[in-house]
This record gives sequence, C-alpha cells and structure tokens, in this order.
Amino acid sequence: MTNATTEQFWQTYLTTLSAADHQSASERGYQAEAWGDNPALADELGTLIAAGTKTATCGALWDYEAEGDLLPTVGLLTVVLNGAGEPLCIVETIEVTVRPYNEVDAQFAFEEGEDDRSLPSWREGHRRYFTRTLAQIYRHFDEAMPLVCERFRLLYPS
Repeated sequence: MTNATTEQFWQTYLTTLSAADHQSASERGYQAEAWGDNPALADELGTLIAAGTKTATCGALWDYEAEGDLLPTVGLLTVVLNGAGEPLCIVETIEVTVRPYNEVDAQFAFEEGEDDRSLPSWREGHRRYFTRTLAQIYRHFDEAMPLVCERFRLLYPS
C-alpha cells in the first residue's frame, strides 16, 4: 500500500540521511504495510514498533505460500502503517529465519514486545492469532508449523 502521505513520509525520512545512505535507501525502495489482521491490532503493533519496544515479528510460512508472497529479506525497508493506513515509522529487516512455532524461544518472544513479553504469553497470543488467521487459508494451527521470524530495527523516527 502506497499513497501520497506514505510517499511524503518516505521522502522526509530520506532528507535525514547522508548522501550515500540516501542513495542506498532510494535504490532499495520500500514497502508499506500495516501489521496484524485488523485495524485495532495494526494500531497496537504499530505503536509498539514506533516506540522501539517491538523489534521482531513472525508470520506463518503457510500464509506467504498461500498468498504467493516473497519472504522478507535482510535490508528490506518497511513503512509501518497504523490501522487507518497512516505511516508511523520506518524499519529495516536485519534477520530472517524460518523455524517451527514450538522452537520460538523466550528471547524472540521478548523482542516481539507484546503482552508481558514472556514466552507463555507469546505462545497464547500467537496461538489465538494463528488459529484465527490460518482458517482463512483452510489451514489449522499446529505446534510444529513453520514461522517466518523477522528481526528489524527502527530507523525513523529514531
């Protein structure tokens, strides 16, 4: 999703960079997206990302496959949108791994920044989320399901 407001946000970010970084970011371009499956969740997650609390996220590999989407890659620049489609911040992907749901560790759960940041609350929240969203692609939650686990850093505003 790209609109004039998002493009202006991106252009403002570019003005904060050195000439070399400006050129690199311009060449890479960006994607713009809200995270979560509804506007309220996009607002919640976007706020955590913009505050620097949330520095990791994950998605079901099955969703990527069902939608024909490419997996995120290191260096990906994303304008994070709120539930109304307004830009909140820009992040850069710094790591992407695929691992089973039941192998996500406490450190990753903490970096996701949600709820009390513990592994048990991460598991409960993500079990609910994946149970809800996987039904849309005719899949069911599974403890061993593959997740695309992404770490990122907040670039703007910092």
